[in-house]
Amino acid sequence: MARRRKKRTHVKPDLAALEKVPKSFVIRSGVVGKSLAQLVKDVRKVMEPNTASKLKERKGNKLKDFVHVAAQLSVTHLMIFSKTDSGTNLRICRLPRGPTLTFRIASYALSTDVLALQARPRSPGSEFRTAPLVVLNNFGGDEKHIKLVATMFQNLFPPIQVQTMRLAEARRVVLFNYNSATHEIEFRHYTITVKVTGVSKSVKTLIQTDIPDLARYDDISDYILRGAFASESDVEDAGESTVTLSQNYVGRGNRRSEQRAIRLVEMGPRIQMSLLKIQAGLCDGEVLHHSIVQKTAAEIKAQAQRRKAAEQGKAVRRAEQEANVKRKQVAAEARKAAAGDDADAESEEDLEDDENESQDSADEMDDENSDEDELELEEDEEDEDEVEEESDDAMEED
Repeated sequence: MARRRKKRTHVKPDLAALEKVPKSFVIRSGVVGKSLAQLVKDVRKVMEPNTASKLKERKGNKLKDFVHVAAQLSVTHLMIFSKTDSGTNLRICRLPRGPTLTFRIASYALSTDVLALQARPRSPGSEFRTAPLVVLNNFGGDEKHIKLVATMFQNLFPPIQVQTMRLAEARRVVLFNYNSATHEIEFRHYTITVKVTGVSKSVKTLIQTDIPDLARYDDISDYILRGAFASESDVEDAGESTVTLSQNYVGRGNRRSEQRAIRLVEMGPRIQMSLLKIQAGLCDGEVLHHSIVQKTAAEIKAQAQRRKAAEQGKAVRRAEQEANVKRKQVAAEARKAAAGDDADAESEEDLEDDENESQDSADEMDDENSDEDELELEEDEEDEDEVEEESDDAMEED
């Protein structure tokens, strides 16, 4: 049996290009409820694959915790959903220094609600492996805050490289529509589908499916001729939505140079919101724009002076804290050094005492040995005297 020749290989990713791709965290702040928590999950699904889909927040987490982790993971944007007594808010922050855009959410619909309204809802497949295309509508005004909002929305997603992009990577569309009359922004999420155009519904079924249902027909010609007239959707497709594929696309029969009709199928969620304010920093700093509160030049100047004074006071407190920490470290090192000197002196005294005790014990052992030697000498002398007396007695008897 011949070995199968390998046709596809794994291409190593370009690390330099990956670093330029924007990444995001989508989180919730405080108690938001089940509905808004599900909206957070839906928005994470929209932001895939360049977001943390399974990120879990805790009650003890603070903003600085996410900012610290984001710096290590090269995360560029932070989307925060929160709920207050006045309404539901969305903050989009550019890490690590801002700016921050705050939106007031007027209404929203979850992905399950959008799919429930469709007669034949499309089940998601591999569409979320690539980032969506971004479409901005009516953001061409001269107002500076509108331009900043448009730039922020664009930078949430990776840019398109027309020369190197594959047509099969265009699977989803994210739409931001600005209504200049109501100053509201509509957010929509669609998936891209292609349909065969210029043929009847029966022929479409034959092209897009493997085996049609011919149970109610005597011949296949009856099945094809039953839909000889174009439907309303075919008439709609025969206009600007018909394109010629420049590359092979996902799906059966979608080959290069084929004519196909492009359709957008909404997947959800839907969000309708309005810009509330723009801050220069990360959820803090100077208010560059506010849609409700309008301040005079004198009030803005006084606010800037108060902010400057607060920053100076913060710097003074930080310097005092650093000085206190340094002073405590020096005192701790001094105490440690003093404790080490005392320990060295005590150890020297203990060594001297041990030497004296060992000398005393050696002297005592010498005295005992000398006493034993004297006793042995006395015993030897007594023995010698007894031997001499015995020898004298023996001589007298002779």
